[in-house]
Amino acid sequence: MRGAQPLAQWLVSNPLNSVLGLALSMLLPFAQVFSGATLTLIVLRQGMVRSAVYAAVAAGAVIGLSLIFGNSPAAVAINAALYWLPAAFLAGLLARTRSLVLTMQLAAVIALAATLLLPLVVGDPVMFWKSQIIELATVFEQLELQQQADTLLAQQDVLAPQMTVLVVATAWSLALLILAFGYWLYQTLPGERRAFGRFCDLNLGRVLATLAAVSSAVALLSGVGWLQDFAFVGLALFWIQGLALLHWLRVEGPLPMGVLVVVYGLLPILNVLLILGLAALGYSDAWFDYRARAKRSREN
Repeated sequence: MRGAQPLAQWLVSNPLNSVLGLALSMLLPFAQVFSGATLTLIVLRQGMVRSAVYAAVAAGAVIGLSLIFGNSPAAVAINAALYWLPAAFLAGLLARTRSLVLTMQLAAVIALAATLLLPLVVGDPVMFWKSQIIELATVFEQLELQQQADTLLAQQDVLAPQMTVLVVATAWSLALLILAFGYWLYQTLPGERRAFGRFCDLNLGRVLATLAAVSSAVALLSGVGWLQDFAFVGLALFWIQGLALLHWLRVEGPLPMGVLVVVYGLLPILNVLLILGLAALGYSDAWFDYRARAKRSREN
């Protein structure tokens, strides 16, 4: 935490640093998550109005540089919006609720609502995602990536039914990780007295666990596609709780720091298997509350 403190202080010390932090991290490869976390930090420290001004200036700088280097301004603007808008929304929600756990629970409800609303907006989700895959394959062909385009088209019947779960769960997970990262930076600031709870205490609750269980059973019996998507998303969301439990074991228990480093290092490689394992851990924790049991065991 001490190593991050100078960086967090620099980012919020003046408007120019905030704009530079947002713009440069959006331009650097694989640094967009840090850009979203930077905006989260600025919203929590400076408020929504100032953050919106800084983000607008940074967006103008990023788009201007994209024109200079021959990149697509529209693609750059869309990329910035995909990271900054969810980050700003969740940071504003956190500032309003003053509870990290409640904010993440509300985000889970939003993800489930988005899964239900998608069929109402686009009609048949499978056909919608097939059309999106075809459009993406066309873009790859224009970029002379014929092999990638052919692979997409050949796999569209397999990919399309899974896309709703993949897109919703991935977007939700990324948004929450950015929120947790930005909140961690915020907590390193000296003299900051506002504390909104700890990520390691996250529990999505038995209501969501029950909803996931019931929808899974009904989806299995009915075979309805949109209900299956809803059930899969409901279960997948609990991987964040499993990750929070590992952090709790690191803070309050015997888990070595190296285990967390390995988990985060393996996420890009074994993402599906690891997330399924963490989801199972988090879902069982929602019912059995391992942290409370560990505390009672210590007291006895």
